[in-house]
Amino acid sequence: MSNNLRATEIQEFLDGAGWGQAARTPLNADASTRRYERLRRKTETSMLMDAPPLESVPCPPGADDEDRIKLGWNAVSRLAASRVEAFAAVAEYLTGLGLSAPVILGQDIPRGLALLEDLGDDLFAEVIAKGGDEIALYTAAGDVLAAVHRAKPPFVLPYRGGEWPILSYDHLALSANIDLFVEWMPQRDLAIRISEQTRLRWERVRENLIGKAEDFPRALILRDTHAENLIWLPQREGLARVGLLDFQDAVLGWGEWDMSMLLHDARRDVSPEAREAAIRAYLDGTGATRAAFDERLSVLGAMNVMRIMGIFARLVTRDKKPRYDQFQPRLRGLLNETLSHPSMAEAKDFVTAVAPHLLVAA
Repeated sequence: MSNNLRATEIQEFLDGAGWGQAARTPLNADASTRRYERLRRKTETSMLMDAPPLESVPCPPGADDEDRIKLGWNAVSRLAASRVEAFAAVAEYLTGLGLSAPVILGQDIPRGLALLEDLGDDLFAEVIAKGGDEIALYTAAGDVLAAVHRAKPPFVLPYRGGEWPILSYDHLALSANIDLFVEWMPQRDLAIRISEQTRLRWERVRENLIGKAEDFPRALILRDTHAENLIWLPQREGLARVGLLDFQDAVLGWGEWDMSMLLHDARRDVSPEAREAAIRAYLDGTGATRAAFDERLSVLGAMNVMRIMGIFARLVTRDKKPRYDQFQPRLRGLLNETLSHPSMAEAKDFVTAVAPHLLVAA
C-alpha cells in the first residue's frame, strides 16, 4: 500500500470520526506493524491506532499444526497479527472486569484503523525512573493480573461486528518459541555450540518443560505485561489505576506467564521489594499457594526468558538491531534465577553443558 493511499484512508477515517482537523503527533514506533498518533482537538485528546493488515494471518480456529506452519509465525505462535478487532474485543472484556483498557471511540476493521481513549504517557517504567513508588505500582499490577486470571476464561470475545476467538497457548506455540533459544543464541554467541546430539537432548528438555506447563492451571493471559506496557493512572480508583496497553495477543495460557513478563523484565531491574509486593498481591488475589506459584513461575519464567533471549539474538543477527544486545546480561541473570528452582534441574544441566558462561553472574 502506498503512503499516499494510506494517508488518504486515515484522513477519511478521522473525518468520519469527527477528528479530521485535529493536530496529530506521532509517538514512538511500536515493535509490530502498528503505529500510534496522539490527536488534539481543542482541550480533548485521543489516540489513532494505525494497524494495516500487513502481517501474516492470525491462527484460524481449528487449524492443525501443518496448516499453521504454512500460514506463518502469527498462526504458529497464536498472535493476533495486530488485528484491530482483537484489540477491540479484548479491550471491551477488560473494561468489563473494571480495568482500564482504552475505550474504542471508533474503528474501521477492514482498513486496520481505530480511535482510542488517550490514557496518557505515564508508563510504569518512566514513572519509577522519575522517583515514583515502585512498590506501590507493582502491587497494583499484581492486583490487576490477579483479577484477570481469576476470572473464568472466555472462549470467544465479542466486538462491534463479530467475535474474536481465544485460543490456547499450545504445544506448537510453546515449542516454536522456546526453540528460538537454541536456534538464534548460537548465532549471536559463538561459545554456545548446539550439535546434532545436543539438539536431541534439548528436544527432550523442551518436551519435559512443556509437559510440566500443560499440567498447570490455565487462565486468560495478556502476554506482554511489562513496565513499558502499563500506565499509571493515580486519579482513578482501585484496579482502574493501572492502564493496560498491549493485550490483543491474549490467549488461554498460564497466569505465571504474565507474572514472568512483569517480574522478569528484560528492560529494567525489578527491585526485590517490588517483586515480593507484586507476588503477595497476586497470591492474595488468586488464592494460589506460594510453593505452587514459585514452581510455576520458575518453569514458565525459564521458558519465557529463553524465548526472549532467542528473540533478541535474532533481532541483532538477522535484523541488524544491535541495541538488543544490551539486555542480554539482565536476561542471563533472570535465566540463572529461574533455573535455580529444584524442578528445573534438567534444564539447568542442559544449559550448563552447552553454555556454562550463561550461568555465571554477568
